[in-house]
Amino acid sequence: MQSLLENPVIRDAVLRLDVEQYHRLCSSGIIPESTELLEGVVVEKTGKSPQHTWTVAFLEEWFRRHLATGLMLRVEQPLTLGNSEPEPDLAVVEGNRDDFRLCHPASALLVVEVAITTADMNRAKAAIYAAAGISQFLLVQPGQKQVVVFENGIDQNYSAKRSVSIGESLLLPDVCDAALQLSELFPE
Repeated sequence: MQSLLENPVIRDAVLRLDVEQYHRLCSSGIIPESTELLEGVVVEKTGKSPQHTWTVAFLEEWFRRHLATGLMLRVEQPLTLGNSEPEPDLAVVEGNRDDFRLCHPASALLVVEVAITTADMNRAKAAIYAAAGISQFLLVQPGQKQVVVFENGIDQNYSAKRSVSIGESLLLPDVCDAALQLSELFPE
């Protein structure tokens, strides 16, 4: 049997929220905190496996050691991107904590999503990140021991996509002062 949202007529009729409406519903407790707003649709976030948690913690520590001056790392915090408010696992933004006391960042230099069971959902977010002008999006896939690098976000697409696998290193020159060794990220 076809799911209700698989029907294009019904899917197109879904009531969409803007970011302000989403914030009001969240603050009133109507929408739980474990959600994200993606293209006006409230999406429930999935639970985090130990592997997901370990990978995010490893990357957080690595980025904090190697982040370029003037940049800030946000961990599982919202970005307000048009009619979306995703909460990527990691985001590198320009500025400092005080710049975002009253609003979430409206862009980022780099966004990282760790995909254990959510690769399709995270790939769908790529269009949101590209449309917001985020130049690099990393999809970290521990099960495949690879990082898919999306670059040059234009409109709702990334013009370049490449995979980096174990045994290789990942350079992020606009963001970090060192190369990430995938053998450290994906230990045997």
